[in-house]
Amino acid sequence: MPTSRRRLLIGAAAAAVTGTGCTLPRTDRVDSAWTARLRGDTVALLGEVHDNPVLHRLRAGALQRACTDGWRPAVVMEQFDTDRQADLDRARRERPRDVQHLVEQAAGARSGWTWPDYEPVLALVLEYDLALHAGNLSRAQAARIVREGYDAAFTPPQRRDLGLEAPLDADWRRSQEREIDAGHCGALPAHLLPAMARAQFARDAVMAQVLARHGAAGAVLLAGNGHVRRDIGVPRWLASTLPAARVLSVGFLEAGQPSERGRYDAVVVAAAPTRADPCAAFERR
Repeated sequence: MPTSRRRLLIGAAAAAVTGTGCTLPRTDRVDSAWTARLRGDTVALLGEVHDNPVLHRLRAGALQRACTDGWRPAVVMEQFDTDRQADLDRARRERPRDVQHLVEQAAGARSGWTWPDYEPVLALVLEYDLALHAGNLSRAQAARIVREGYDAAFTPPQRRDLGLEAPLDADWRRSQEREIDAGHCGALPAHLLPAMARAQFARDAVMAQVLARHGAAGAVLLAGNGHVRRDIGVPRWLASTLPAARVLSVGFLEAGQPSERGRYDAVVVAAAPTRADPCAAFERR
């Protein structure tokens, strides 16, 4: 497989940052220019490379400083499925300061997330008693959408409320399909890409809906970089419900990943950890 096809797979969401543009230098720091916006009714979409612990620490540090300064946003996390919200709420009632209990009760035995990377943020949520909301579809729901379409997971009123009834812009749809193709190292059959993109649109629409419902006094979304992109991700779904000026999109990228104007309002960059070639598994198949 050509080197150009060896894209980084970022967890189950395949939220790869790809494309042409300037190559970002390593910074391993957070620029105060955008962190100053972590206040009031800002809706901040903070991305991640799921398996990069340095980026997780930088993001948690920015949120820690904002909370210390008095910000009290609702927190929406891709890492928790919406059908586990009752488990989240129950776990907090049972043990209000116990991060491990929260994860054990609400994450599921096979969630696939590296929970130690999220514990600092969850500790902040519990310390400051922030509202915490699940933001993702379950894998089972997403799989049904891939196989059968939106009707397999949503009623017609739910589809309408999510904004999934209207046909999507063709460029938006093609861009999402290209990202999924790149995120899977070009190994997926072309006929699967529209169905996979459909599930990604559904995830983004659900995250946007949760943010809009709970973000009146400010909110944070923690999700993969692909979800927080202004051009194809959650911000496009928020456009009909929130003023663009309230939405802040920050990509947390690795050195060497390209960044194009219009994808994010700001970026944080760190070195990539040593990892196996994620495309090797596809080549073996």
